[in-house]
Amino acid sequence: MDTAAAERADDRRPPGRRAGRRAGPWMSGALLTGLSVVVGCRAADTDGITPVPQLLAFLPWLLAPLAPAILLALFTRWRTGLVWGVVVLGAVAWFTEPYGRTSEPVGSPVAELRVLTSNVQFGRGTPALVAAVRRERPALVFVEECEHVCSRTLRDAFQRTGGPFPYRQSVEGAGSDGSVIMSRFPLTRADGIRSTMGMPGAVADVDGHRVRLQLAHPMPPLPGQVGLWHHELGELRAYAAADPATPTVIAGDFNASQDHAAFRRLLDTGLRDGSRLAGAPRTPSWPARTTPVLGTQIDHVLVSREFSATHAAFLTVTGSDHRALLVDLTLHQAG
Repeated sequence: MDTAAAERADDRRPPGRRAGRRAGPWMSGALLTGLSVVVGCRAADTDGITPVPQLLAFLPWLLAPLAPAILLALFTRWRTGLVWGVVVLGAVAWFTEPYGRTSEPVGSPVAELRVLTSNVQFGRGTPALVAAVRRERPALVFVEECEHVCSRTLRDAFQRTGGPFPYRQSVEGAGSDGSVIMSRFPLTRADGIRSTMGMPGAVADVDGHRVRLQLAHPMPPLPGQVGLWHHELGELRAYAAADPATPTVIAGDFNASQDHAAFRRLLDTGLRDGSRLAGAPRTPSWPARTTPVLGTQIDHVLVSREFSATHAAFLTVTGSDHRALLVDLTLHQAG
């Protein structure tokens, strides 16, 4: 049917249907424009400006508004929009694939350690975290947003004489500023990273092997604070790159997913995502109320190439808006 015939056929339709057919491409185009900006920033390897960083965290969920955009183009016979939508769909599918390296260590195993990280949301999830630690028996625990009461509770529960975690490094603070690392292995204090919220560091003696430990809790990419978020993720990247010869574990609430360029820069130092190594990539950890159906993974255990991972689990922590992440790691001899 040529254009003139299509217009004549359209003119013969009821006014309501004609209006719907004319509005459909506009609505579809508006959706596709917004989605294309977000996907374009992902393709250009940049986090852009608000609201792009916030939307990038939920990149796979862009399929939800993309579906009606494509259907509108289809039902209104807008060929350009249909092709446009299919291209955006292909890009989202491509970028949904897990990012980063997954090669196995070549050296022989020398130690096994279970790592738990949990954001307890201003300390509200502390009682549930205490129960989870007792149940799961990790060797290393990284706790974010552990304010003064949380810090004292963990000390009383696990660090009295004969407690399971005799070693500890922390940044004491109120609200979201406090953070704690607890360890069954001897710890030597390290400088940590200067940041808005506490990010303590340490060096662990894991069965005679030095392992660098760094808690991660950069500022989230809130409107007006995207630059600060980038800077603090950049500080974590600098820490990872500073000593590539020593086994390293960076764990915590990164406020970033693999769809953020700043987080991919961190992985590009050679770190691997422990949950991906264990076969659980992109498992949502936040917000806890909608996980695992809807959410994003912003809580990670990142490890250097000397580690393999055999199991990962995301645990409900009542009172917190994050799920805790538990990863079983094996440290291998440098090969």
